[in-house]
Amino acid sequence: MFFLTAAVLARMARTRVNAVTRKEMALDFYRTYDKGEEPEQIRRITRNFINLFEVPVLFYVGVVLVYISHQVNYWMVGCAWTYVALRFLHTYIHLMSNDVLTRFRVYFASGLVLLVMWSSLLVQLVRAG
Repeated sequence: MFFLTAAVLARMARTRVNAVTRKEMALDFYRTYDKGEEPEQIRRITRNFINLFEVPVLFYVGVVLVYISHQVNYWMVGCAWTYVALRFLHTYIHLMSNDVLTRFRVYFASGLVLLVMWSSLLVQLVRAG
């Protein structure tokens, strides 16, 4: 997830710098983000970057809890990698075709995987308990 976030950040920075350099965006916009509007492509990248600090935070916390509670097993590792793969796919769809229905399905699937992961952790902790 770190590499995905870093890649989106790098793309966002590069796209913004290019837009300002080509005078498609005023540098002043980035002082308070309220003087005009970013072009749609930049807005999508920005929105995707913000997304990576919303629900994925629950993933990070879950992974840390799985690790510190010694509940790491093939099931949890599989859930974690499935979640990461779905988030990569979500970003790809968001930044490329931006097919909203497909993007939503992938987002929903990643949410279900996260729910399964947290539920599994709860069950494992109760059983260990």
